[in-house]
Amino acid sequence: MPDVRTHSPRSTRPRDYGDTPDTAAAFRRIAALPDGPERSALRQEVACAWMPMAVRLARRFRHRGETFEDLKQVAQLGLVKAVSRFDPSLGTAFPSFAIPTILGEVKRHFRDDLWGVHVPRRVQELRSLVRSAGHGLGSSPGGREPSVPEIAAYTGLTEAEVRLGQGAPASFTALSMDAVPGRSVHSHPLTDPLGAMEPGFDQVVNRESLRPLLRALPERERQILYMRFFCEMTQDRIGLQLGVSQTHVSRLITRTCARLRRQVMADAHGTSRR
Repeated sequence: MPDVRTHSPRSTRPRDYGDTPDTAAAFRRIAALPDGPERSALRQEVACAWMPMAVRLARRFRHRGETFEDLKQVAQLGLVKAVSRFDPSLGTAFPSFAIPTILGEVKRHFRDDLWGVHVPRRVQELRSLVRSAGHGLGSSPGGREPSVPEIAAYTGLTEAEVRLGQGAPASFTALSMDAVPGRSVHSHPLTDPLGAMEPGFDQVVNRESLRPLLRALPERERQILYMRFFCEMTQDRIGLQLGVSQTHVSRLITRTCARLRRQVMADAHGTSRR
């Protein structure tokens, strides 16, 4: 099995962090092996040897709104991809290939997975340019932050693009609807300006559902309901006008209303199932 232990630093390497093992022989062996358990096991061994480098690269992105444990996992995923794709026959040292791959994986994670609201890539790029310009210009005398025209002149962007980039961070983390923005005593939760369901809508729906059912009733039952609920006549008066007892009117109203209720509920249930 090839030796994948970390070797001693060499003077030809510009900077050695102590996490760059010598895996050249292992990569040559991987390239010569066919796909199978032995090749997979050797790739895993090489990835484990380079894992400290992936952790070091993940550390660069701390304090950017993501936990370090998640950053390490993303960087390690990038390392596994780099080990799988690396071709030693091209003559490139593995770190030269792996580092951009790992950093790209972490940056892609920030770009695609952490925004609370989808933000176009161009807007994310503007955010990075505006933020870098703010660092480059520094605070003006008196502690004043660079103005929009100053950032636009520094970056070559339009003032509209600068404002767009400045507003992008607001989409990075979504606020709870119960949040109270600001610290004023007059601040209110975000839910306050939202409208509530209008209770009259249910009445409209019920009336429209009843309209065809009322038209289908026998003439006598429809007439009794009209006099009771639209003309607001008492049951005694309805009985006198129709020549029947108040008890008979009450029984007809109760029976008719119960049948209409069953029909409305049946229609509503059938609509929801469809």
